[in-house]
Amino acid sequence: MGRTYFVEEAIGQYLSELSTKLKPYVTGLLIGQCSPQRDYVIRAVRTPPKEDQKEDNISPSKLASIDEEWITTHASQVVSRMLPGGLLVLGVFIIATPELSKESQNALRKLIFSVEKSLTKRRLWKPAEEEVSDRAALQICSATKKVVCRTYDVQDPKSSAKPADWKYQSALSSSWLALDCTINVNIHIPLLATSPNHDLEKNTKNGLNRWSKQIEDSVFLINGQVKDDDTELLEGQKKLRGNTQSSTQFSDVKVLTQLSQGSSHRSTATVQVCSGSINLKGAVKCRAYVHNNKPKVKEAIQALKRDIINTLNDRCEILFEDLIINRGPHKKNFEREYHVLPQRLFVPLAGSSVMLSDYKFGDEATGEIQERFVEMLDQSVQAEDIHIAEDVNT
Repeated sequence: MGRTYFVEEAIGQYLSELSTKLKPYVTGLLIGQCSPQRDYVIRAVRTPPKEDQKEDNISPSKLASIDEEWITTHASQVVSRMLPGGLLVLGVFIIATPELSKESQNALRKLIFSVEKSLTKRRLWKPAEEEVSDRAALQICSATKKVVCRTYDVQDPKSSAKPADWKYQSALSSSWLALDCTINVNIHIPLLATSPNHDLEKNTKNGLNRWSKQIEDSVFLINGQVKDDDTELLEGQKKLRGNTQSSTQFSDVKVLTQLSQGSSHRSTATVQVCSGSINLKGAVKCRAYVHNNKPKVKEAIQALKRDIINTLNDRCEILFEDLIINRGPHKKNFEREYHVLPQRLFVPLAGSSVMLSDYKFGDEATGEIQERFVEMLDQSVQAEDIHIAEDVNT
C-alpha cells in the first residue's frame, strides 16, 4: 500500500492557477505533516523566480536547466524561518507541459534527495527510528491537469518510486492542535584558546548541540500534567467542533530540564583553556502543531522539542549572517559585545488555524517582513496579522 496525502482543497486551485501562468514548467515545495498512517499537505509554494525571470514569467525551456541549488536554498530558508514545530517540507512538485512529462519524474527524484540532504545538514536533532522517511514527488501536466503522485524513501539513495494517493479535502487546515511554551534560556559556551580566530559560529553550534541533548532529555508537562507517551493528546479533553480559526486548541507546555543526569550519564570532567565565552540568555517562544486525528502525546512533544531546538539554532544563524553582511568578518580581538537575537513572530496561514513563523530584528520594517512572505511563501500578509511573540531582551 502506498501513502495517502490529504490535501487542503485550496492547494488544487493554487496549482491550477500556476499552471496557466508559468510556462513551460514551474517547481515548488509541498508543506505539511507526516504521521504513521497518513500525511497532510496544507501549503504548496512555488519556487521564487530569480531576478532575470521576474518580468516575463518564463522558465528555462529544458528541465536539465533546473537550478537545483536555488530550489534547495528556498527549502532551507522556508524550513529555518517559516515553519513552526510539526510542519516540514513533505516533497516537491513540478507542473510541466506534456513535452516535458517524461523528464519530469527524473528531475523530481533528484530534487527530493537534494532538498532532504540540504535540510538534514543543518539539523541539531536526529530523526526517530520509526519516523516516516517517504517524500512526495507530485507531477502535474499543465495541459491535461493530470496529477501523478509518487513517493521516494529519502533514507535509501537507491529508492525507487512508489505510487501514492493525492486526495483533496475541504477545511483540512482548520483542524489542528497547537502546543505553546516559553522556555528560559541561559546557555554558557566556552571559546577554547586553541580555536582559530574565535570561530564563533562553530563554537555556538557545538554549544547548542550539547544544549539540544538536554532538551531531548527534559520532562514536558502538558497543561500541568506528565502524560504517557502513547496516550492520546486529547484524552480527557473535550474536542472543539467547527472549523473557524478560533477552533485551534492550545495546550500550555512547561519544560523541566534535568539538573543532573543519572549516574549512568556521568562523564569525566576536563579542564580546557578558554579565551572567552558566549552567553545566550532570554525567554524564547516556541510552538508546534499536530493534526487532530488522534495524535499521540509522543508525536506532539517531539514536534515541540524540535521547534525549541530549531528556533534557537536558526536565530543564531540569522544573527551571524547579519553580522557578516553588515560588518564584514568577525574581529579577532573582541571586547564584551551584546547582540539581540531576532524576535519571533507568527502570521496566520491563509484560511487556516495554523500560524507560520518568521524572525525580525528590532530595526526591521513591517514591509520587509511582508516582502519576505510574498517571496518565500507566495502569500501576502496584512500588517495587522503580524503577531510579535516575544519582548526584546538582550
